[in-house]
Amino acid sequence: MKVLVTGASGFLGKYIISELEFLQFDISTVGRNESSTYVADLSSEIISLNEKYHLVIHCAGKAHMVPKTEAEKKAFFDINLTGTKNLIKSLKHKPDYFVYISSVAVYGLDYGININEEAALNATDPYGKSKIMAEKEILVWASKHNIILTILRLPLLLGFNPPGNLKAMIKAIRKKYYFNIGNGAANKSMVLAKDVAKFIPEIIKEGGIFNLTDGHHPSFKELSHNIALFYESRLPITLPSFVVLIMAQFGELIQNLFKTNMPLNKRQYLKMTKSLTFNDKKASNLGWKPKKVINNPEEWLTIKE
Repeated sequence: MKVLVTGASGFLGKYIISELEFLQFDISTVGRNESSTYVADLSSEIISLNEKYHLVIHCAGKAHMVPKTEAEKKAFFDINLTGTKNLIKSLKHKPDYFVYISSVAVYGLDYGININEEAALNATDPYGKSKIMAEKEILVWASKHNIILTILRLPLLLGFNPPGNLKAMIKAIRKKYYFNIGNGAANKSMVLAKDVAKFIPEIIKEGGIFNLTDGHHPSFKELSHNIALFYESRLPITLPSFVVLIMAQFGELIQNLFKTNMPLNKRQYLKMTKSLTFNDKKASNLGWKPKKVINNPEEWLTIKE
């Protein structure tokens, strides 16, 4: 099977390429990396992809972050939306299957339990909105050309040298300055990148929109304690909820006065103290059998300093 992958050098993309190579697929890639088959910036150009690909996996995109400027906000739409439009315009021959890597951020929720794929897409931030708009573009295009489309909405992704907040959490625990809030009981959905990569070849012929999680949704306490045990560090301390809430309110005040983003504000406090979990029963009914993150620390607890 001839496969085209965007974002192949990214965090998830590397796992996808590894799985496709194991299955001995014929792989081509598009990206800004010089090792790509087609070196291009899809956020600003349309290229000629003249070969017929049976499967296209679009995982290139700008990851979730808090934009500080208008230019940073615009970058989400340039990369996630315009990049998607330019990719489908670049394909001279329509593929049989198309996989789009999306995010649970499209639901626009800071907390909630067991959210399924039927939930409203209410994201208002640039990341979530750009993902919603990209999904809509692909849905229309795939329907028009009878392409079997799979959209995977992913929560926190874990793997070797994980990016973002998880990596920061691991470092904080190792350096003994991480703390849990209250009883640390807030649960969060997450999933191993390797499991997502393995599921893609299995689901492409079915098509559909799927949440993917590890099915366990560990709490902050469970997650932080496992990290500490893995690195033989002391268990994280716990701060009373009211103390952190006061700190968050102060951060909110500074943020409003000086129009700057603070690492701890009311929204961050809610995200750290309220559960946010997603339902992946739809995928499970079609063979999704992920590993529990907590039971497989060797898959995600190795980081580069």
